[in-house]
Amino acid sequence: MEAAAQSLTTFTLPRPAAPASSGGIDARAAARCAWRVLEEIDYGLILLSAAGELQHANQLGWSELSRARFLHVEEGQVVGESAAVTQELRRGLQAAALGRRHMLMLREGGDVLPVTCVPLLPAEGSATPVLLMLARQSATRNLNVGFFSRTHGLTAAEESVLRHLCDGLQVKEIARAKGVTPSTVRTHLRSLREKTGLRHIRLLAQRVAMLPPMLPTNPTLPATPGRMLHQ
Repeated sequence: MEAAAQSLTTFTLPRPAAPASSGGIDARAAARCAWRVLEEIDYGLILLSAAGELQHANQLGWSELSRARFLHVEEGQVVGESAAVTQELRRGLQAAALGRRHMLMLREGGDVLPVTCVPLLPAEGSATPVLLMLARQSATRNLNVGFFSRTHGLTAAEESVLRHLCDGLQVKEIARAKGVTPSTVRTHLRSLREKTGLRHIRLLAQRVAMLPPMLPTNPTLPATPGRMLHQ
């Protein structure tokens, strides 16, 4: 019991001292680096006011807004692709404005986008900043599988099997999807175990799921912090 209590102990780390202007990174460069950190997170992030005004979006957040599947920008406001989605978003923003985290399940047609509304400051009202955190998209995981495969020297066939494993398919389902026999799939799985050093197949998908994010480099990213519709 004592050990469990100790494991829950929180520690306060001192804030690092501001670097000297002569030898360290300046405040402007530090701000650019902070914004770039948001670009490397493999979740879409959209910063709004509680009234729905767009303040900032990282690469994946902006991608979702540009695709306009569930959300898009209209005269500086983030709205849904239908009145029902807009109403659901407004409810989440209002809850966050009162300091409560709120999860949304935005639905459009047969698609669903899980979104969490996170209040960033304790202040209440329409100016309260709210962070929308969008569910992770499968495209970012595909990049992880590719890097993982190259790191371990997997063949194209082995990488294909690994991708199916990450999708939750079983041996017979993978065989049907690839048009091969189950014994061929098991041969690839045996090779996967040998090359990765993981004895159990289920650990392969877990390992990929736990990899740090690998996002595509977007050469069109602005040099200055933030990305707004009018930029």
